[in-house]
Amino acid sequence: MSDTNPAHRPPVVVGVDGSEHGLRALEWALSTAEGTGSPLVVAHVHPEGLQLGAARVESQGVVPELPDTVLNGVAAGMERRDPRVPVRYESLDGSVTDALAAVARGARLLVTGSRGRGGFASLLLGSTSRTLAASAPCPLVVVPHEARTAVPEGGAGRVLLGLHPEETPDEVPAFAFEEAHHRGVPLEAVTAFRLPPPQGALLAVPSPALQVPPPLPLADDAEELVRGAEREQEERLRPFAARWPDVELRPVVVPGDAAGRLVEGSRDAGLVVVGRHHRHHFGSLLVGSVAHAVLHEAHCPVAVVPPAPAG
Repeated sequence: MSDTNPAHRPPVVVGVDGSEHGLRALEWALSTAEGTGSPLVVAHVHPEGLQLGAARVESQGVVPELPDTVLNGVAAGMERRDPRVPVRYESLDGSVTDALAAVARGARLLVTGSRGRGGFASLLLGSTSRTLAASAPCPLVVVPHEARTAVPEGGAGRVLLGLHPEETPDEVPAFAFEEAHHRGVPLEAVTAFRLPPPQGALLAVPSPALQVPPPLPLADDAEELVRGAEREQEERLRPFAARWPDVELRPVVVPGDAAGRLVEGSRDAGLVVVGRHHRHHFGSLLVGSVAHAVLHEAHCPVAVVPPAPAG
């Protein structure tokens, strides 16, 4: 029998810093926690200057009490809202990325804003979110700032999954199906691929006078590539569709740029889900090019899902 007590479920963790971006992340995290029945953990990392000052005082034999005005303000607002799930507050020391990653171990989600306090307005993605996208121990959701946020017509938008049938780890479609299930929205799985260049485009010509436009790819060849990709996508998603039969699956297979398709689709989506994908030769995980582009340009929250730990 499953445990229905929210306090015993993996939490949704959200990092706040008093900025407008952090408050938008908090709103999204609270809504998700209430929708999934998960407890909410609101985490704030003390500013570096305050930590340094406290360390100097402590070196003199006095243990200072660090007031956390950011968490105090959030807690006061939460009391007025009377959330439907348990809320815990964590006041943390250390670097922002390390502290948030530590408190998010075993969490359902870690949620951050796209930029923090003091971030340059010209930057679409702050350094904290960028670093956590490559290092968080659980799925990271980055909530875009207001200027990039699209409001889907008719309420909650669909979940949009970027899927490479051969490379995307199982954790990514599983997360997307589960989110669509909890939200009660369709799941659109997008597999995009590039058509190979026409054979004539690979042949060098001796002089500009002899250059001719390369032949276009045959329609039959392109259609066969699409059909093959459709078969691969269907096989890849079949076990997940069987596990979540209530989720309306909308498969999409198209030639083109995967990141561009996902960014354009994010205009009327509620959540984009991508995998972290690439592993450096030293063993550290890196954010793939598609996830990197979507994080910077998407118009709705983006979830970056890590693979299961190796070994």
